[in-house]
Amino acid sequence: MNTLAVLIGVLCVFTLAYRYYSAFIAAWALVLDDRRPTPAHAFADGSNFVASPRWVLFGHHFAAIAGAGPLVGPTLAAQFGFAPGLLWIVIGAVLAGCVQDFTILVASVRHNGRSLASIARTEIGPFAGIVAMIAVLCICVVALAGLGLVVVNALSNSPWGVFTIGMTIPIAFVMGWWMFRSTPGNTRVAAPSAFGVILLLASVVGGHWFAGSPAAHFLVFSAPQITWLMAAYGFFASVLPVWLLLTPRDYLSTYVKLGTIALLVVGVFLVHPRLQFPAFTEFVHGGGPIIHGKLFPFLFVTIACGAISGFHSLVSSGTTPKMLNKETDARFIGYGAMLAESLVAVLALIAACSLYPGDYFAINVAPAAFQKLGLHTVELDQLTRQVGENLAGRTGGAVSLAIGMAHIFRGLPYMDRLVSYWYHYAILFEALFILTTIDAGTRVSRYILQELLAQVYEPFGDTAWVPGVVLATTAVVGGWTYLILTGSISTIWPLFGTGNQLLATIALAVATTFLVNMGKARYAWITLIPLVFVVFMTLYAGALSIRDIFWPMTRVASTMVQGSLEIILMLIFIIGVVCVVSAALRRCWLTLSGRPVPVGAFGPPEVDGKVKIRCC
Repeated sequence: MNTLAVLIGVLCVFTLAYRYYSAFIAAWALVLDDRRPTPAHAFADGSNFVASPRWVLFGHHFAAIAGAGPLVGPTLAAQFGFAPGLLWIVIGAVLAGCVQDFTILVASVRHNGRSLASIARTEIGPFAGIVAMIAVLCICVVALAGLGLVVVNALSNSPWGVFTIGMTIPIAFVMGWWMFRSTPGNTRVAAPSAFGVILLLASVVGGHWFAGSPAAHFLVFSAPQITWLMAAYGFFASVLPVWLLLTPRDYLSTYVKLGTIALLVVGVFLVHPRLQFPAFTEFVHGGGPIIHGKLFPFLFVTIACGAISGFHSLVSSGTTPKMLNKETDARFIGYGAMLAESLVAVLALIAACSLYPGDYFAINVAPAAFQKLGLHTVELDQLTRQVGENLAGRTGGAVSLAIGMAHIFRGLPYMDRLVSYWYHYAILFEALFILTTIDAGTRVSRYILQELLAQVYEPFGDTAWVPGVVLATTAVVGGWTYLILTGSISTIWPLFGTGNQLLATIALAVATTFLVNMGKARYAWITLIPLVFVVFMTLYAGALSIRDIFWPMTRVASTMVQGSLEIILMLIFIIGVVCVVSAALRRCWLTLSGRPVPVGAFGPPEVDGKVKIRCC
């Protein structure tokens, strides 16, 4: 299959969707109007509520939502073939993911920048708000475990990778001090940014030198050791001042993210690699070595980010609505940034499927399991020599994606001798994607846990109270660390994917109720249709995961505790979603029956005393 034609086709679909479908939603369903002040202006405080140019806010929003999901999910789903993943990414993003991000962003803006759980509490009811908060916390911890496992598998026994990723921490410390503390009252950006990017690229080259030096063995860590190091990083990133580590490191990663995506697009246009995978493989009916279930429903929880991701709703109701300059910017940022992430997912799928199937499976499954597949490697030995690391059995998707990206880049002029550099640059790219989610996600989860604990002991509600900060952070980090240490990609990823999609279900239920309460029930189908599809597929996948993956684990002594825990978590997800969706449907029925909308709900949009039905 011609990858150039695929990429051009995807770009055309995304362009048409943004031009027409997002415009329809903005004008008729959400009734965006710039005369309505946004929270950034109504509550401007120079700290959290700051009106920002739309391109700047687009960059912030994209960096926050673009984690490992659009990279790893499509790579793992390549097991089913190229066509299923491509269709779900494109159709899911246009009709579901972008719509969710867009509508939740507008709902949060009109609720003064409040969180998803807070919007649920107001638009649906107090019970739905509490349930949503508990479900969000559990899903966040599982999501962090799923993303962290990918980093662990990519960096274990890789001194080059550990050196490169480790260098980003001192670089971030210097950038943070330089940007926020070196000149009081005057934030510097240009010079620290250039400094950070230059040192970041130098760390990739320096990692090659270090890996060949006698000191390399000091950075050879096993998977459990990498897990503990990452736990320490997550803890300090959550408790240290945000300007010292988290903000400069995430800001630095944005350059790598956008630059690599641009390089991949150029690489596909110039190299147009051949897709070695068939449209559909024999594993669509189940029995796959990576994803044990069938194409339906497991494709739709394996590829979450890139098609639709519940985690995005936390960002759309987090910092972004507090920085929106005007309502009409929500279309570009909410719908547009999700399209950009979907493009990342398409590129990841192309990179993975450009590998020979034998090489792909040899990397992504254990050697013993690979022998049973009856497949043979083609270029794996050559790639192993070029990279300088053992590639077989490096499960999790990160290594196979990095090899696929290096495979594309080596087709560029004069780049065939730099495969090892491209590979480790790709590992850096992936790790930065993931770690920016882990550090931010740990901090967000800590806030949610403190808010819950404040219902029992009020001081926990103060996010500056040191005992509360330490206790909540330790609980969150301990939760996802335990899951990583005791789980595997075949057990954690279904739990993560299902939980993430169930969070998307909650977001779509809240968005549907928001539209109905706002007097726009005739357009509620834009969120109701994806809600019905996602809730059916995800609940089905959750039930099958319990029956086929987690329940059998409880019958083996060594995995009994882990299996039981994952069953409990999955049941919490499912029960929480059923409760929220049921409450949302009841609220919609009451509103449509003529009952008054809840106190505090947005209600029909009014401008100058008149209901506005359309904006330009």
